[in-house]
Amino acid sequence: MQFWKADKPQEIERNIKGSDPEYNAKFEYANNYICTSKYSALTFLPKNLLEQFQRIANFYFLCLLILQLIPAISPLTPLTTLIPLVVVLGVTAVKDIADDFQRHRNDALVNNRLSYVLREGKLVEERWHKVVVGDIIKMENNQFVAADLLLLSTSEPHSLCYIETAELDGETNLKVRQAIPETAELGDDIHQLSRFDADIKCEAPNNNLSKYEGTMTWRGQKYSLDNEKILLRGCILRNTQWCFGLVIFAGKDTKLMMNSGKTVFKRTHIDRLMNLIIIGIFILLLVMCITMTMSCGIWETLVGTKFTVYLPWESFVPGSADKAGNVEEGATTISLLIFFSYIIIFNTVVPISLYVSVEMIRLANSFLINWDNKMFYEKTNMPAKARTTTLNEELGQIEYIFTDKTGTLTQNIMSFNKCSIDGKSYGDVVDEYGNPMDITEKTARVEFTGNQYAEENFEFFDQRLLDAVQSNKPLVHDFFKILALCHTVMPEVKDGGLEYQAQSPDEGALVSAARNFGFVFKSRTPTTITIEVNGKEEVYDLLCILDFNNVRKRMSVIVRKNGKLQLLCKGADNVIFERLDKSCADAKEIITHHLNEFANDGLRTLCLASKDIPEELWKSWSAKHHEASTSMENRDDKLSEVYEEIEQNMTLIGATAIEDKLQDGVPEAIANLAAAGIKIWVLTGDKQETAINIGYSCRLLTDEMEDVFIVDGETEETVKKQMTDFLKAIKDHKAERHSEESVHMQNGGVTFNGSAAELNVETPGLDFALVINGHSLYHALRPDQEELLVELGCSCKAIICCRVTPLQKALVVDLIKKSKTAITLSIGDGANDVSMIKTAHIGVGISGQEGMQAVLASDYAIAQFRYLERLLLVHGRWSYFRMCKFLQYFFYKNFAFTLCHLWFAFFCGFSAQTLYDPYFVSFYNVFYTSIPVLILACFDQDVNDYYSIRYPKLYTPGLLDSGFNKKVFAFSAGEGIITSLVLFFIPYFAFQYGVHYDGTDLSDHQSLGCAVASTLVVAVNLRCALDMSYWTAFHHVAIWGSIIYYFCFITAMYASSFNYTYEGVAYQVFSSAQFWFTLLLTCTILLLPVIAYRFYYIDVHPTLTERIRLKQRLTKSKSRSRDLHIRRASTLRRSTRSLRSGYAFAHQEGFGELITSGLNMRQRAEKSEQKSSVELTKVKKIDNNTPLPSYNDLYKENNNSSNGASNVAAQDNHPTVAVVENHNDSHHHDPDRHVVFCEKL
Repeated sequence: MQFWKADKPQEIERNIKGSDPEYNAKFEYANNYICTSKYSALTFLPKNLLEQFQRIANFYFLCLLILQLIPAISPLTPLTTLIPLVVVLGVTAVKDIADDFQRHRNDALVNNRLSYVLREGKLVEERWHKVVVGDIIKMENNQFVAADLLLLSTSEPHSLCYIETAELDGETNLKVRQAIPETAELGDDIHQLSRFDADIKCEAPNNNLSKYEGTMTWRGQKYSLDNEKILLRGCILRNTQWCFGLVIFAGKDTKLMMNSGKTVFKRTHIDRLMNLIIIGIFILLLVMCITMTMSCGIWETLVGTKFTVYLPWESFVPGSADKAGNVEEGATTISLLIFFSYIIIFNTVVPISLYVSVEMIRLANSFLINWDNKMFYEKTNMPAKARTTTLNEELGQIEYIFTDKTGTLTQNIMSFNKCSIDGKSYGDVVDEYGNPMDITEKTARVEFTGNQYAEENFEFFDQRLLDAVQSNKPLVHDFFKILALCHTVMPEVKDGGLEYQAQSPDEGALVSAARNFGFVFKSRTPTTITIEVNGKEEVYDLLCILDFNNVRKRMSVIVRKNGKLQLLCKGADNVIFERLDKSCADAKEIITHHLNEFANDGLRTLCLASKDIPEELWKSWSAKHHEASTSMENRDDKLSEVYEEIEQNMTLIGATAIEDKLQDGVPEAIANLAAAGIKIWVLTGDKQETAINIGYSCRLLTDEMEDVFIVDGETEETVKKQMTDFLKAIKDHKAERHSEESVHMQNGGVTFNGSAAELNVETPGLDFALVINGHSLYHALRPDQEELLVELGCSCKAIICCRVTPLQKALVVDLIKKSKTAITLSIGDGANDVSMIKTAHIGVGISGQEGMQAVLASDYAIAQFRYLERLLLVHGRWSYFRMCKFLQYFFYKNFAFTLCHLWFAFFCGFSAQTLYDPYFVSFYNVFYTSIPVLILACFDQDVNDYYSIRYPKLYTPGLLDSGFNKKVFAFSAGEGIITSLVLFFIPYFAFQYGVHYDGTDLSDHQSLGCAVASTLVVAVNLRCALDMSYWTAFHHVAIWGSIIYYFCFITAMYASSFNYTYEGVAYQVFSSAQFWFTLLLTCTILLLPVIAYRFYYIDVHPTLTERIRLKQRLTKSKSRSRDLHIRRASTLRRSTRSLRSGYAFAHQEGFGELITSGLNMRQRAEKSEQKSSVELTKVKKIDNNTPLPSYNDLYKENNNSSNGASNVAAQDNHPTVAVVENHNDSHHHDPDRHVVFCEKL
């Protein structure tokens, strides 16, 4: 009997025979059943427990539980660990089973969908999971495609069908697929379809969505199969009544399922730090346990043996009454057992509730992101979405942002703006002298009244182009004919109007432009294209489409009309220029000049060319093309060689320029993020000139910058030399400026949360920018030049990488991740951004015009780039702020709680006797102290969202990692240790000789434990109240409710009705004066120093956060006698350069340079420096011998300012606060003087 199934050999090639299920079955291809769930009813419990115990924390607590089950070593009941562990495992299991149940439902829903399948000459309704490879399926309009199919025939003319691929690649534009003309003749004839017996050979299953290679042999003919003839599972049939297809891949072999890989699990910086801290705490725990073990051995040897009459040793201990042995052996045995006992007792330093609380906090903050109406985009009804709950606090530590341009910074809605034809540039409005004029709302649009197909929303302002069309200029007609013929757009008549389905918005804009100028693309078949030129219909034979790809960067079609063969081509300028005839040198020079002008205006450009083809050349080339297209090996390379052969010696016709406008709020968002200290890298496919204009449009580049360095070397040596020279220039500039003047930035050393933080505040005028081309980046990313690139990039304020590929985007992100300890974020909206989104620590997807592919791969989804500002500066900063506070407080309260056992050990003979009631140990972190800290970690905010955005420097603590680090942890642990000493010894000495008013003794173990526990609960909850920056009624209920709940619960639990061992202890302790005096004294000693310390630093050394908190409170105060207006000085000096909108075509390369040197910018900067100086309030040159100004001097200085106006600080990247007050000499209140004093400091 065979108990297992042999592994199936790896599939290299797939062979399928139509209408022959027996032949197909012998290959054992996967059926169409899918299973994305993880568990079944039988495997859930063991598999889920196995997964959960693979987590170190869960396994650690499982080991503790096992130790507690051993009576000889366990001082606590196993319930103290069992209950929390079961709760944690149960909550996680419920979450997992809920997720898996949803997956089961989704699988069942998909597997039980119905399709019509051809079986034994009849169409029968069959469930999807019963479909197998080789079946012929009929699909109808708006149905999902059941499996990967070879399209055989459709209801539409010429066997076209339309599909929506949003579930595959996020693209919302309809795609077109077309059957082979020979199979299209089958139509919906069931009899002929059931006899379809073609032999198909194709590639093995893979995850490449854009490529398919295969051949079909039928009726003695061999046909090429490619992606245009395949319908993939997950697509939806649109605008097509019906179609038939042959199943090629089914179930788990489909490309959809092959792409359903596991999401990469990302961990935050705080998670990694916590792992190190937990290891350190465990080492500390071992040290304490070893110390207790040694102390127990010594105590048992010297003291314990004398009291065995009262404290007999266990029977298994050598030297006891029941077992022979000496004292040393017995003491050693006991001390070894005590080691494990103290492991159990001290484990609460890191309780299991820590991990549960962290997940709850992250979940709550994720909901706050999802519910934020200020990140809701009404136009698309799209809210912000946290697609993961594990990275929220990481949003508050982002140091590098890598952003795409098209659709991310721009709207990705294209409009035909300008063009160049026959040496003339069209698109600018000119006066009678030929000088260009600005286009305003009053500028008249070109009227296309004679064109019934003209679109109402099409705008063009240059009447000269329409006049050139109407005057029948040959090159102008050739220009628009190329736009009308060279594309893959599909026309559709909808509600009596002609609509286009384009696979990219720029291609749709070009075809629409031709339509409005009278060259209307009307219809297409597999072999013809029909256009209408000024009312006259023209039909062209479509002989071949040489399609676009990222390597070719061009697209061509070969058409015939009236016996004349032509190749029509459009593509990137550099690609077209390389393939022009020598006679086009003059035209090339003129168009190059126009292209540079278009790029200066930030437009996306394309070049158009054509070529007449002799019939003989076509016949020989067509044979080569057929051979290459049917090749099963290196098909793409062979086709590229064939395409290259015919796309030579072309004639240049003209160039187009398309505008892609910036999204709303992008410049302001980038300026604010840069002011927060975040470095922004733009990774774009645009040409160099346009990339620079992107920077100026977004305020990433400003005229006040010292220089913009351009790395454009073609060779490795040139690139290295350029980067070395630029880096040296930066260092020389900084050294020169540093030697000229020594300026003390009074706010340069800002303290955040009590810790000093040196900010990297640079002197104005020392900002640099770097622009690097894709071909130069190829050399710069080599291992021997990586460090140089990183050093140069990190020395610049703004970096723009142009002409980069998706792979280069990911490599740049990965380089910064490896070279710097900084947290990175990538943001994009298209499929070409997925690689960098997955590579970065955090990926943000924008649901834009290019579909949802980036969103599907992202950690967070937003609708507009401007919402990134709020996501980071508000939610990111709050999440980081809250998590840091939570961890500081959590470790503090648990050190204070646990180490009381350590001090008690010195008074109980190191016997592992617990100080507290065992149930108190279990409930301390679950009921008594959990709610206040969770409220703090979910809702606390130091300043509100308005000020968080208005003052971006508040983001700095996250960049400096000053909120929670090893030093902060050590401080919290130290405070916890001191607290434990006070908590234990004050009650100990107070109760040592304590007597109740009724004469009973209070110096027993249970009374001491109850007093310490009660004082602990009150003290740590009050300490939590001190940490809260934001108070509501809910916070008061959490703090005071937890304290009241504890006293009520402990009194009820220790009542006589429960017959518990601590019966009556609570009443006895709570009714004694010693306890209340101890409670008051202990809380005063613990909290008063904290209050005094914070008051001193807030009053004498206020941080930026505290100063803004003060302003926030004062602006809300209704008791002020003067109006207070708060404004922020500009975070970036406004550029004198006008903003440019739009950008170049994403896959083009331009000629000529927009900026040949930085001279002009330096001249402008020098001119701006010659203007009237700005008085600085926060930048002063201080003589070491001069005493600091006094409080009154600073206040008088402010009152003497003209009209009460404040001085606005002009520091770059250092936002300041200015107070403008309407002075009234009869009112001078101390709070106002304090504000001014803090402001001056």
